[in-house]
Amino acid sequence: MKLYKNKGMRETRSGFGDALLKLGEKNSRIVALCADLTNSLSMTKFSKIFTKRFFQIGISEANMMGIAAGLTIGNYIPFTGTFANFSTARVYDQIRQSIVYSNKNVKICASHSGLSLGEDGATHQSLEDIGMMKMLPGLVVINTCDYNQTYTATLAISKYIGPVYLRFGRPAVPNFTSKNKKFKIGKAILLKKGEDVTIVSTGHLVWESLEAAKILENEGISCEIINIHTIKPLDEKSILKSVSKTKCIVTAEEHNYWGGLGESIARLLSLHNPCLQEIVAVNDTFGESGKPFDLMKKFFLNKESIIKKVKKILKKKKKMY
Repeated sequence: MKLYKNKGMRETRSGFGDALLKLGEKNSRIVALCADLTNSLSMTKFSKIFTKRFFQIGISEANMMGIAAGLTIGNYIPFTGTFANFSTARVYDQIRQSIVYSNKNVKICASHSGLSLGEDGATHQSLEDIGMMKMLPGLVVINTCDYNQTYTATLAISKYIGPVYLRFGRPAVPNFTSKNKKFKIGKAILLKKGEDVTIVSTGHLVWESLEAAKILENEGISCEIINIHTIKPLDEKSILKSVSKTKCIVTAEEHNYWGGLGESIARLLSLHNPCLQEIVAVNDTFGESGKPFDLMKKFFLNKESIIKKVKKILKKKKKMY
């Protein structure tokens, strides 16, 4: 299999911050708003250099979304920044009514998503946001896997006309994708071809899927790995093409079992190509306080869990075919 090397541990949120700074230099219509978390969202450089285009709203997330919607009327391209939980659940009404319903060109950028926020615990972790946001008509939902992909995704959404939800994380994780690869909204990335099982993953679980595939390859199991960075619109063609060959699929995400990527794929398969599926996700529970990677292990969001699901589904497949 092609080797994807860890080029160094980097925070996905830093990819967002660096790309936002780049956009500020290139386009005077780019503005940024933050809800009292400038440093946590890596927006500090932008705030210091583009002082007239940065708005510190304070702990007033609903107001931030309303202001962002208003700025689009002046032909600005607003990027909002706060934690995923506060970017979605706290302001769902404002996003629905003021941004998405009116098709405003707002980029809702959410850091500290999933469990890997860590020590701040369940009140700040977000395991429901993908489900909430993909339900809104016409809203693009993106979940990036590393620093480079977050950087290129941030550049890409600035050119897309319409509302976007961009989800990324807090901790430093392996940086393995190419910064030179153009980010295409709605287009999955085939990381590895395989014959026995399709593994579709998003966010921090993409690297874990690659690591799982290495181990499985040594055991004679051929895995096809697909990186789904855009959950909506979903690249249905790539998924269906893969499962038509492998006849089974494992999905992996740092999100609740309900409403996430796995559920979107289950719907796709039920309509077009019913086949075996296993899901790696949080099983209908809130998170808790702890070190990020300890939590990922406890809630079975790692390569070991992916390997178990692959072996489980291959046993079922053997009985069927």
